[in-house]
Amino acid sequence: MSLQNREATDEYLQSTEMCDCDNKTLHEKAKDIVSGSLTQKESALRLFYFVRDQIMFGMDYPDVRASRTLSKKIGFCLTKTNLQIALLRAINIPARCHYVHLPKEQVKDITPGFMYSRMSAVIGHSWCECYLANRWIACEAILDKSLYEADLKMGFFTKQQVPTIDWDGENDLILFKPWFIKDIGTFSNLKDAMIESNKRGESLPPSNRLFGWIIYFLINRNISNFRKSYKMDG
Repeated sequence: MSLQNREATDEYLQSTEMCDCDNKTLHEKAKDIVSGSLTQKESALRLFYFVRDQIMFGMDYPDVRASRTLSKKIGFCLTKTNLQIALLRAINIPARCHYVHLPKEQVKDITPGFMYSRMSAVIGHSWCECYLANRWIACEAILDKSLYEADLKMGFFTKQQVPTIDWDGENDLILFKPWFIKDIGTFSNLKDAMIESNKRGESLPPSNRLFGWIIYFLINRNISNFRKSYKMDG
């Protein structure tokens, strides 16, 4: 693959500590998902919809390997982005993350009050970009379909603010543009993005294994209740 000005080199295809695209299970899963695809665009689309709807949105530790997210079938913006990148790299499509800051009010409805009051004013948010047709294309697969519909129903955002979560493989899909505070930039490694973002005033989700699980349990319970309320109302 020839990449313009060598913009995407091995760093956008290589395995890292978190983006373990060389993990055997992950590698085989990626090949299985794209089996029969005739183009890289079709392969990228299949991986996008797998990550979007088969990996349900929910909180986990931010510093986990992509193979863990695949196994748990749950992830939030950082971990779903990391998994999508790993799956793309596993089939030799260059991929990177784009990182921005959002106001912490975006997660107020799902975050326990004792944690929310201790958070910094901004939170980190990421999405995947892949290299197709000689350019980088944003393909954000963060919100699964059921949660997107629940969020619309409950008024967390409007159809005008987030008009679609579908991707066509050709145009950028970026979900939360209306709330961007600061663009931190693109990174080949999500860990580097988190380090840089932390320098700019973001407090990352808890990575402490002793107490973090309690916070994530409470957040995921709230998310589960949103889905249930939507289904009941529907």
